[in-house]
Formats: sequence, structure tokens, C-alpha cells
Amino acid sequence: MSRSRVTAFAPASVGNAGVGFDILGHTIAGPGDRVTVTRIAEPLVRISAIRGAVQALPLEPERNTAGAALLALRRALDLRFGFDIEIDKGIAFGSGMGGSAASAVGALVAANALLDVPLPRAALYPFALDGEAAASGGRHGDNVGPMLLGGLVLATADRLVRIATPPALHCALVHPHATLETRAARAALAGHYALPEFVAQSAHLALVLAGCHAGDMQLIRAGLADVLVEPRRAPLIAGFGAVKAAALAGGALGASISGAGPSVFAWCDGAAVARRCADAMRAAFAAAGFDSDEWVSPVAGPATEVIA
Repeated sequence: MSRSRVTAFAPASVGNAGVGFDILGHTIAGPGDRVTVTRIAEPLVRISAIRGAVQALPLEPERNTAGAALLALRRALDLRFGFDIEIDKGIAFGSGMGGSAASAVGALVAANALLDVPLPRAALYPFALDGEAAASGGRHGDNVGPMLLGGLVLATADRLVRIATPPALHCALVHPHATLETRAARAALAGHYALPEFVAQSAHLALVLAGCHAGDMQLIRAGLADVLVEPRRAPLIAGFGAVKAAALAGGALGASISGAGPSVFAWCDGAAVARRCADAMRAAFAAAGFDSDEWVSPVAGPATEVIA
């Protein structure tokens, strides 16, 4: 090992991708977290700084996604040394853009670069799930998986599969200046679901994956409709109906809630269409009383990388 301090950049993500609740997501070029990890002699994990967070985040490593991920890494590898973590948040808390996952994955990628024998990216996945669980209470990989591999990723309990997407497939992502905590958004999903809803959602997921594989935008359009989660979470997001309608009117293949919300995403055939949809979605949020930020990115977004 030739270095003792590494900084990694972890991009934001669109969890669920509409029809793949907890198992499908993709990254976004632009916003993200920077995590700096220093290898230390003490056999422990500590968080010495969190900068850029509007809301106070826990410094106790077991309660912080980055800390929990590195605690799991140390246990699994029986490391005799430890890590100091500094987090510079670039993803808003409770935005539905994978902020908790970004801190975990950024810490893991940085710490991995400090190991005497770094692990393959896929081997970091279980530790990233441990980190995600510290924030959401569940080990779901729809955010951490794409951050580890980049692009659109199918993330099962123990496997990551990168899904090829058409080069023209772009995402418009709009984040209203509002907060919706993941645990609250998950609570809205309690209750009974009808079997036909599961059948329809399975068909939609299959159409999206088949469309990505074949490069067929019309298959993607036919499948990009969430009948399970969106109807239960939409009431939590002021103006959601108008924002989704604006995206579809602008030519989007489909639109839905990014992660737990309140951010909204739209998949589009081409960057120009995505930019038009992003502007229309932002205007719809403004009409609902919210300022917002927008990004346009290929669905095949970047992976987390060491930057310093």
C-alpha cells in the first residue's frame, strides 16, 4: 500500500427506476457525495467530519451509513488497522437521490483503495447493504448497486447485474426543495396488495429490461409504469401528478418517483427531450410552490471512483 488517504466521489442515483422496487436503479451524472478515508493504526472506525449537511447526521459509526459499511468491512476482513472518515455531502437529505447510499459506497471505494489487496467491486456489495440498512432499516441494493458498478443495475440480495441501455436513453431528474424521509415513505407502503397488481408490475419490469436489452424505446415506454408503489407514495409529494403529466406531455417515455421521493424522474429518448422534460417538470413544481433543481444525464451514468 503506497497511500494512506483517499477521496472517492459517489454519484446520486434513481432508486427503484419506477418498476423495480428495491432491486433496480441507475446513477446520475452531476450531484454526489465526496468521502475521504484515512487509514489509521487504531483498530476502529471513526467519523471525524460531516460537511454540507443541512440536517445533522450521526457521527456514531454504527448509526452512519459510511461508518456501518466500514465496520462491516473491517469485521469481514479481520483488519488490524482502522479508518477515519470525512464526508462532504452533495446530495440533499431525504431527496430520493440515494444520499445515504452514496456516503456508504464512497467510503467503501475509498477504503478499498487503502487495503493491501483491494477487493473487486462486486465484493463490496454486502458491506454497502450493511451501510444502507443503517439509514433505511433494510438491505436493499437499488441505490448502492448502481453506485458500485455505474449505469442501470439489477441488484438482488446477493448479486449485481449491470443492464446495458440504449445510448440515447436519458434521464431528467428534478428535486423539489422538500424532504421526504425514507422510513416515512416506506411506511406508506404498508397494507395489502392484489395479485393482479404484482402480475402487472412483473410484466412492466420485464418490458423495461427487454427494451433495454433490445434497444427498443417502445418496449421501455410500454413498461415504465409503476402500479405498486407510486399510487401509495404519490400523495406524499405535493404537485406530483402535475409534474408527471408535464414530463409525459414533454415527450418522456415514462416518469415516476425517484427512490423514496420527493424527487421525480423521467426517462427520455435523447438528451434534448430530457432537457425539455426537466424544464417542464421544474415549472410544474414551481406552480405547486416549490423551487427545485434539475439534472439531465444518460441512464448509463457513472460509477463511484477515486478522485484523489
